[in-house]
Amino acid sequence: MPSPLKIANASAFWGDEPEAAARLVAQQPDLDYVTFDYLAEVSLSILAIQRAKDPTAGYARDFIDVVCSLAPFWLAGGKTRIVTNAGGLDPVACGHACRTALHAAKLPQLKIAVVTGDDVLAQVRGGPGVPPPGGATREAHDPPFANLETGAPLSAVAERLVTANAYLGAAPIADALRAGADLVITGRVADPSLTVGPCLAHFGWSGADYDRLAGATVAGHLIECGTQVCGGFSTDWLGLPAPHDIGFPLAEIFDDGSCVITKPAGTGGVVTVQTVKEQLLYEIGDPGHYLSPDASVSFLTLRVEQAGRDRVRVSGATGRAPPSSYKVSATYRDGYKAHGQLAIFGHDAVKKARHAGEAVLHRLRAAGCDYRETLVECLGTGASVRGIASRVSDTHLVETMLRVSVAADTKEPVERFTKAIAPLVTSGPQGVTGYATGRPKVLPIFGYWPCLIDRRLVKPTTRFLS
Repeated sequence: MPSPLKIANASAFWGDEPEAAARLVAQQPDLDYVTFDYLAEVSLSILAIQRAKDPTAGYARDFIDVVCSLAPFWLAGGKTRIVTNAGGLDPVACGHACRTALHAAKLPQLKIAVVTGDDVLAQVRGGPGVPPPGGATREAHDPPFANLETGAPLSAVAERLVTANAYLGAAPIADALRAGADLVITGRVADPSLTVGPCLAHFGWSGADYDRLAGATVAGHLIECGTQVCGGFSTDWLGLPAPHDIGFPLAEIFDDGSCVITKPAGTGGVVTVQTVKEQLLYEIGDPGHYLSPDASVSFLTLRVEQAGRDRVRVSGATGRAPPSSYKVSATYRDGYKAHGQLAIFGHDAVKKARHAGEAVLHRLRAAGCDYRETLVECLGTGASVRGIASRVSDTHLVETMLRVSVAADTKEPVERFTKAIAPLVTSGPQGVTGYATGRPKVLPIFGYWPCLIDRRLVKPTTRFLS
């Protein structure tokens, strides 16, 4: 029977702790793999902006520093391998940057593989996504690439599309690892697939071992959000030991697909049945039908048991064949926005803040500025927390943070707004501070467009750079 596989996660998102990986391998040098998740739903639109300024910058450049931080570990004989989606819109460029960094660190022998094929922008712009079932005609079926949340046709945003990327599965990652890759860099893949790929390569499962694949998918889902499963984001967060040093998670995965979730000894946070169950329910939709490109998973059969201090055993996952389509995360240009903030304190602070915010908007409307949305908030009053009936009485507050926000289809009225906050220096109420932070910045708005694409239209590929 193959030995258990030890897979840790050192990044839940682009911007997570940059030192986590080096700390993890120092704490747990026997790790087989460390995974890094860099891509939230909007991350690729940010990378699109980055790439528009520099054609070589379509990936998470922070990852190169992480690779450099691991060089001493590898030079000392460490064997831990890396799987990451830091490649973003350009896994090949990310791979070349890593290769350059590793050569400089005297580690040219490490093998780098990149997985491409997730970029389906051309396919989405050019044709139908999911064929109609049976003999149905296109007219009798949902429009191609219809929005999964609203049912709206793609034609509503087609001319404004910026990115469209399919959530690939674990197979191309496993191919790279079987071929000897030390570092696998992908673009968009399903988050759990970063963990499932190493399991396929290590245990030799087939693509039809659905219960085992389901178990590995659950393990990947549990560790993909980093420290969350170790108490971060927990309802009992205030009671966590050493919240300044919450450990990153480790999954010990077995040949039957079961796993033990734990963390390095001596780190903060906890791994309990509660923290694991909280993470199990995070962003899953139907727990009886969790869809991934590797398997359709039922969480309803799971058994979650405490197996020691900071050790939780998860078993019993059941799986079925995955869907015949990939989910696509597409983004489109949707106008511009800006917000400005000022601190207001003293008697009637909240009244003064609201009045000042409305005065700014009134002045702009009188000048002919047309906004799609406007919002005046007084932070600290509870007004921004929708659905909560009771709020702090305005008269009891001697300070508040005024935040005024606008959004428009065009840039010009938003730029006008950015120049309308500073005049409150002399025309606004007394007790205002915060002007030294400068004018608000105009930011592009990117809309999110989830849809489906037939797997037959997507061609994942794996190639080695070294």
